[in-house]
Amino acid sequence: MALIGIMQGRLVPPTEDRIQCFPRRNWADEFELGAKAGIDCIEWIYDFYGADVNPVATDNGIAQMKALTKKTGVQVLSICADYFMERPLVRATAGELAERLAMIEWLLGRGHLLGVNRMVVPFVDASRIDSEAEFDGVCETLRRILPVAEKYEIEIHLETSLTPGRFAELLARLPHRLLKANYDSGNSSSLGYKPREEFAAYGKRVGSVHIKDRLLGGGTVAPGTGDADFPALAESLKMVGYSGDFILQVARGASGDEVNWIRRNREFVLTTFITK
Repeated sequence: MALIGIMQGRLVPPTEDRIQCFPRRNWADEFELGAKAGIDCIEWIYDFYGADVNPVATDNGIAQMKALTKKTGVQVLSICADYFMERPLVRATAGELAERLAMIEWLLGRGHLLGVNRMVVPFVDASRIDSEAEFDGVCETLRRILPVAEKYEIEIHLETSLTPGRFAELLARLPHRLLKANYDSGNSSSLGYKPREEFAAYGKRVGSVHIKDRLLGGGTVAPGTGDADFPALAESLKMVGYSGDFILQVARGASGDEVNWIRRNREFVLTTFITK
């Protein structure tokens, strides 16, 4: 059965009013809270904001994470590399790109020690692909990253704001078994993309799914209250035989009620995509 996970930070109150970031002070609490909410796994955030205290960076930290998984049953199977939102792999000088490629190689190595099976790399918002030159540059950058992914047997999942046709073209240029698409239902609904059109274009390459809802051209809202077409998404996932994880990246509920809110959203995913 597909696993239902949570984007790190959603089970604790927001940090400094940030929508999403590594929860510097209380990251360890989410393992027990996730177990209470019925969550199978946490998608771990590695961002610039929390880099200096992220346990992924040290052997002792990884050992602590593994001990918490053993205690609670909540796994860490994926890393969301939000570091590359603030230090993007586009619009970088040669020197900056070299540093960022070294960072992604290091992070893949740390993920290997942790035992993750995928890393989500964002090309949205500040790291979006805007021009043909950037499109070509990203393809070349990914060609340089994939041998490292092979070394560690970790999939690279791309989260982009490209149109369905352009995303399909990017993936077609790089027909590598470890390069896949991350499908984000909220980003797609905000951009006005349609699940059936997206999956017709590149559905066979979808390796992971972020579940959230957004208004067309707007922000994140509670699942079922925005413009995401969840029935069409469920149908499309079934069409391509998707068997991967579902990661809740949903809008936040009331502060202090995170476990109950995530439990309800878990049930939404279970009934909409898994047991239906």
